[in-house]
Order: sequence, then structure tokens, then C-alpha cells
Amino acid sequence: MLGRDRETRDDGREQTLKQMYSARFAGKTDYRTKVWRVLAPYFGQWFPATGAILDLGAGYCEFINNAKASVKYAMDLNPDIRVRAAEGVHVLQRDCSDEWPLEAGALDAVFTSNFLEHLPNKSAVSTVLMNAHRCLKPGGRFIAMGPNVKCVPDEYWDFFDHYVELTELSLAEALTNCGYAIERATARFLPYTMTRGREYPAWVLRTYLAMPAVWPMFGKQFLVIGRKT
Repeated sequence: MLGRDRETRDDGREQTLKQMYSARFAGKTDYRTKVWRVLAPYFGQWFPATGAILDLGAGYCEFINNAKASVKYAMDLNPDIRVRAAEGVHVLQRDCSDEWPLEAGALDAVFTSNFLEHLPNKSAVSTVLMNAHRCLKPGGRFIAMGPNVKCVPDEYWDFFDHYVELTELSLAEALTNCGYAIERATARFLPYTMTRGREYPAWVLRTYLAMPAVWPMFGKQFLVIGRKT
């Protein structure tokens, strides 16, 4: 009975996620894909193209579909992940707080974008960080981008499913507590959101990424990278 009750709750969560993100990203999927065609190669500097990577909270799989790696995993509870993942991407449709179905040391990198703030509490964040740590190889990296609550203290709450407030320093501390060495903790990286506002051409994003001196003026998301020691 308990197992059946959990399955019912999970089915409800899955459908809620599917409906929420279908509405939130309506009319934006093509633009988001163009953006991630630029971003994915940029993040590729922190993991080998011959390695194994996992996209945590993969959503519509824009990152993992465009990333270069020999083995690619996409993890998300949203059932849409199964139709969004490209051929060759291994889909893990599941709650990321449960133990991951991967061998210890199987991954070169775990990447996540705008996901950790959607977890129910900081205990769940720590659990996810530990799950990733077990699956990473020594020297493997946890690469996280997300809204910095210091930079968007009001706008942060405009999304109904934001629960955990994070900054570059608080996430860096959480990673350190879970056995990672911090390689980067950038407070201001990218602008806040792609679901609202102006849609810029890809060349603007390429130029922006190549000019870190301007990030403090426009960036509202952090970039934090922890390495498994």
C-alpha cells in the first residue's frame, strides 16, 4: 500500500511538472535551443569530450543534447524528458533525491542549470550533492548555474516553484561540506531568465561570454564549480 501511495504521489508530481513547464516555456523552446547551442560548448571546457556527463534537472534537454561527451545522461522527474532527449542520451526519469542508478565514479561531470532552487529544502540539496559526489570520478566536477538570490531578491519569488534561496557562497559552502574543492564561485555570470524579456541573437551571447569584465553589470545568476577531491 505504501509503495502504491508513493507511485500515485510521483505520478501527480510528474504531471504537475509537465503542465507547469509546458506553460512556462510556451513559445520559447526554439530560442532556448539556440541559446544552449552557444552555452553547451562553453561549459565543455570543464569536462572531457570523451567522458561521461549527467545533466541534473535536464528539463527539455537543451544542454545535454548539445554537449559533447561520449556518454550522456539526462535526469529529471518531468516525463517530457523522454521525448526531449536526443538519440544516444540515457534518460533517468526519477527523483534525484533517491540514490542514482549509476556506479560509483562513473561520471566526469554533473551539470545543472536553474534546478537546485526547485528542490524542497536545503537537506534535499545536500542529498543531491552527495549523490553526485558518489557518482563522480576523483577530480570530476559539479558545475552549477542558478539565480543568485542576492542579485534578484524580489524577482526570485516570481516563479511559483522556487523554494531554496542560494548564493554563490552558500552553494560553495554546501559543496565543501559534501567533499568538493571549490574551483570557481562567480556571483554574477549570466542574466536572470530566458522565459521573459527580450530574445537576443546568438552572437550577442557569444560576445558576452568572451567578456567577463561586463558580467558584474548584467549577471544575476551564479556559476559555481566544485571538484571531487
